[in-house]
Amino acid sequence: MDSHGQYEQRLVWTVVGTGIGPLLLAATREGLVNVVFHATDAVRDRALHGLAARLGTEPVEAPGSPLLAEATGQVEAYFAGRRRDFDLPLDWSLISGFNRQVLRELASGVPYGSVVGYGDLADRVGRPGAAQAVGMAMGANPLPVVVPCHRVVESGGGIGGFGGGVDTKRLLLALEGVLPEPLF
Repeated sequence: MDSHGQYEQRLVWTVVGTGIGPLLLAATREGLVNVVFHATDAVRDRALHGLAARLGTEPVEAPGSPLLAEATGQVEAYFAGRRRDFDLPLDWSLISGFNRQVLRELASGVPYGSVVGYGDLADRVGRPGAAQAVGMAMGANPLPVVVPCHRVVESGGGIGGFGGGVDTKRLLLALEGVLPEPLF
C-alpha cells in the first residue's frame, strides 16, 4: 500500500522465447495486460514506456512473479503443442467498448484450430456489417496469441492482416493445424 492506504498498481514483465520470436508478457495485479510480438530490446523498451504512461507505474522485470511464471509456462506449452487454451486471468484495462466486446467473444468463442471471418465475428456481437470495425479491434488487441486474433480471417479465404505480421499469423495458424507448415 502507498502512504494513502491505496494499493499501488504493480506492473511486471518478462520476455519469453517462442517459435515466432520473443514475446513480451506484462501483467498487473488483475492479470496479463499485454503481449507484444518481436520483443527485441528496442521494441520491448518502447512497449514498456507506453505501458508505464498508460498505467501510471513503472514496469518491473519479474519473470518469477507467480502470474508471469504461469503465463510463461502456458505460452511455452502452447508453442510446444501441449496446450490449446490459455487459462490466465486477464486485465482488460487497455481496451474498452466495442473492441473489448469483440475480443471477449473471440477469446471465448473461437477455439484452437478454427477460424472465424471478420463479418461473422461482427454478427456474433450483434453488429452485422461491422467487419471493418472488427478488423480494427483485432489490430488494437493488447493480448495477441492469448486472445487469438490470428484466428480471424477474411470471408473470401484470404488470411487478412495481423499486427505481428502476416508470416507470424501463418505460423500460428500452422501451429494450430489450420494451415500447412511453411516449407521455409
